[in-house]
Parts: sequence; C-alpha cells; structure tokens
Amino acid sequence: MCGRYVITKPILKTRDIVKSVIVFDDIDNFNAHPQQKLPVIKSYSNGKTLEALQWGLTPNWVVKQNVKPLINARLETLKEKITFTHLIKNNRCLALADGYYEWKIKENGKVPYYFTRNDKQTLFFAAIFDHHQFAIITQPADTQVGTIHYRQPVIINDEDIDKYFNLKIEGNNFLQFYESPNLKFYPVGKDVNKPTNNRKELIMKLK
Repeated sequence: MCGRYVITKPILKTRDIVKSVIVFDDIDNFNAHPQQKLPVIKSYSNGKTLEALQWGLTPNWVVKQNVKPLINARLETLKEKITFTHLIKNNRCLALADGYYEWKIKENGKVPYYFTRNDKQTLFFAAIFDHHQFAIITQPADTQVGTIHYRQPVIINDEDIDKYFNLKIEGNNFLQFYESPNLKFYPVGKDVNKPTNNRKELIMKLK
C-alpha cells in the first residue's frame, strides 16, 4: 500500500503541465498523510489543473460513520469493485510526489524506508477521485521493491500523462500493462511514524 509520501513545491513541479492552479499554496510536505488536502492534477476539456483534494475516498454506499476512507485502490480489483469501476473510467487524476515511505517488518519491529525515482524526477501516482476526495492506485511490488513491501503505487511517467487522462483509452488495461520507472530506496528514522512530524530531516538516510 501507500500511506505516506513527500511532496515539495507542487506548483513549481507542474508549471509545464497544468494550465491553472485552484486554491493551492506552493508548500513543502515531508509527511503527507491520509485526510490531508494534497495536490493532484485533474484534466478538463480546456486543460489540466492543480487542485487540493482530500486523501481518502468514502464510498457513497457507506452508511456507518466509523468506516475509514479508502486511501488506496488495488489495480487488480478496479473492474470488480463497484466503488472504483466508474471512477477509473471517468474520474482519473494524478497525485504528485518526490517520494514515498514504506515499512519493512523485522523481528524488532517495523523499519521505515524512503522510495524515490532513480532519475530523481517527480513521481506521478495514478489515482482516482470522487468530488473532493482521491485514492492512489496500487499494484503488486516488483522484485526489488518487494524486498521491503509487497505492494507499490502505480507510477506514470511524465511522457504518458496525456495517455492516462485520455478517457477513450480503457484505464484498467492501460495500467495493467504499464511499465513503471525504476525506484531506489533506503532506511530512514522512525520519526516519520508520527504524522505531525513534518521536516526535511525525515527523508535523510539512516546511518
């Protein structure tokens, strides 16, 4: 899954991609977490925008108030779950990040790792949205990432952004056969475990 990530200077990072920015400040977030309003790219007939949506989808059929919002959507079940079928067909967006955190289970507890692209470029997470909320699409981890965690976010290369937003292209099939970029990762300190911690030092490699 993907439950925490880092995004810095979102407006600067998307200035060559989006046409407009809707109510969003160019701030750094080193511990983005569910329920926060975070930057995503949406596509309209007159161009793309950078908007702030809440991370976590609450399906319309949910009645109980204590049901947790869905922060991830499994690629394998996008066609099977009624919650996601309509959204992958019509409501696609991209969450952008510098990198993301994942935890490896060891005998003495969970150790956090920081993942980022080998080429240091921006990560564009394939995502779906409903009104003011979004969820990140995940897939089984590749061999390298799988040494830390069994799942990873679906990452779109910048040259394929328009293809992802093209609703004439069947979204599920496009993602099923999509080749994500290579990632690198390293252990970081456990301060990231606390969502209220938000500073650059969180992504420093653990010595």
